[in-house]
Amino acid sequence: MRANTDRMLSMIDSAVAGAAPFLPVRLVVFPEFAHSAPVFETAQELLEKLAIQIPNEHTERLELRAREHDIYIQSGSMLELDPKWPGHVFNTTCLIGPEGILGKYRKVNTWIPYEVNTSPHDLEDYGEPLFPVADTPIGRIGCAICYDWLFPEAMRQLAANGAEVLVRVSAYMDPWGATEPMAWWTVINRARAIENIAYVVAANQGASLKHYPPYSWPGGSQVVDYDGRLLAEASPGPGERIVVAPIDISALRHERASRRGHHMLAHLRTEAYPVYQRHQYPPKIGNQSAQISYERNNQLIDEAKRDLS
Repeated sequence: MRANTDRMLSMIDSAVAGAAPFLPVRLVVFPEFAHSAPVFETAQELLEKLAIQIPNEHTERLELRAREHDIYIQSGSMLELDPKWPGHVFNTTCLIGPEGILGKYRKVNTWIPYEVNTSPHDLEDYGEPLFPVADTPIGRIGCAICYDWLFPEAMRQLAANGAEVLVRVSAYMDPWGATEPMAWWTVINRARAIENIAYVVAANQGASLKHYPPYSWPGGSQVVDYDGRLLAEASPGPGERIVVAPIDISALRHERASRRGHHMLAHLRTEAYPVYQRHQYPPKIGNQSAQISYERNNQLIDEAKRDLS
C-alpha cells in the first residue's frame, strides 16, 4: 500500500504541473482499489491481511499533498476496518482537502458474489449517511464506487442530497468496460450525468490480465458534463493515463435553476415506484451475523432471486 500511495502522490504532482499553463487542477480522482485490491474469498482474510482504520498514514499523506497544492483528492478505495463494527470490512474512499478528510463513502452495492466486504446498508442500527455529500469551495461533491453506478437510485440519492459533481471510483473490468460492443462504462457514466443534471468524474483502473487475473481492466477514465457530453476520455487499454477537463459549477447551477424541461430531479414521481417500498436484498435467511464469504454471497443471491418469482 505504501508503494501505491507513493505512485498516487507522484501522479498528483504530474497532473498539477501538466495542467498549470492551461487551467488549475482543483479535484483529483483515483480508481477503486488504488491502494490495495481485495483478492481473498472471506472477510476474515481481508481483516487479517489488508484492512486498516481510517484515518491512516495514506490519508495523512494525501492530506499533506492536498494542502500543498490547494486541491481536493478522492482517494482510491481501501479496505477499512472500524472498531464500531467488529468482524466487518468496508470498501471505502475518502474525499480529502486542505482541511483534512471531508468525508468517507463506504460502498453500498458491493460487487457480489466476489466482493466479501460489508455494505453499510446491511448493518442494523448503522446511523451514518449512506450517501454523504461534501460542500466544498469548488462545488458539492458526492461519490459512489464502481458497481454502485449500475443502480440509478444511488446516483439519484446523491443528487437529491445536493451533489453537483458525481465521482465514480471504479475498477470496471472487461468485457463490460470502456470498449464496444458493450461499453457499459461510457453508457452508464453519460446516463447518470443526464439523469441527474450533474458532472461525472469517473476514474477507472487500467490493469492488464497478467498483472491482475482473472480480469483485465480497460481504463477509459472520463469527465462528462451535465448533458452527457464527453469532455475528456483516456484512450482505453491497460496502463496509466491522466485525464484533465474543465468543470464549470456556475454553468451547472444556472442549468438547474433555469430548466423547465428535462429536469428529472424536479419531475420525479416518487410514489409511482412500489418496487422501492419492499425489502429485496439481502434476504433475511439464516444467521445475519455469519461471516461474509463468496459462498455465503451466492446463497443470499439465490434466495433473493427466488423472492422475485
